[in-house]
Amino acid sequence: MQPARRLLSIVVPVYNEGASIGRLLERIVEHVHVPFELLVVYDFDDDNTLPALRDNKGPKIDLRLVRNRQRGALRAIETGLLESRGVASVVMMADLSDDLRIVDEMFRLVEQEGYALVCGSRYMKGGRQIGGPFVKGQLSRAVGKSLHFLTAIPTHDITNSFKMYSREVIERFPIESDGGFELGMELTTKTYLAGMRIAEIPSTWTDRTDGVSRFKLVKWAPKYLRWYFHLLLGTAKKTTALRGALG
Repeated sequence: MQPARRLLSIVVPVYNEGASIGRLLERIVEHVHVPFELLVVYDFDDDNTLPALRDNKGPKIDLRLVRNRQRGALRAIETGLLESRGVASVVMMADLSDDLRIVDEMFRLVEQEGYALVCGSRYMKGGRQIGGPFVKGQLSRAVGKSLHFLTAIPTHDITNSFKMYSREVIERFPIESDGGFELGMELTTKTYLAGMRIAEIPSTWTDRTDGVSRFKLVKWAPKYLRWYFHLLLGTAKKTTALRGALG
């Protein structure tokens, strides 16, 4: 199916987010002013997000409920991206942690300025993180800033899941990740190594107040390290090839 002109796809993976999904819809309507479709991707029919959506009395929006093709956060995001119809797709969490105020500008950078990928960035000037586990936050900051310094990738926050992908990125790069939220790091790495344009916008991340996070630091750390070293090695190879070409 051809993507609709000027349509943004908003992909939201959920797991028992009934307590927060209504407020998320309100915030989307408040802050997103470009034409959009909302894809809520769920794992199982008993997820309490579904009745909350059915009972929601808020504004009517273009909403699609999408059953996860497999299970888990990674596959929910992948399913949403593959089912999307827009010229760009943004991934956001249902826990109200992401900064919806920048979504319109992210979309403008993809649609009008031709960027392949736009990152919401907590660690650039103007960005910030409110709350959350201390160790996780420090590791994420170290990964993002070190890769920016070592590879010149144009984002300080490669681990953030709050990213917008052009249709080209979604269709060009098959997903290899098999853990969880490292998917965003994988696609950013592949986009950069392919020579496609990446932008970042300051973003404020706020720790969730309802529900339980699905982030598993110990389990997923090796998955992030895989893409960390993949980016370092790939950048080194590109630099060596460029030097060879220049003599």
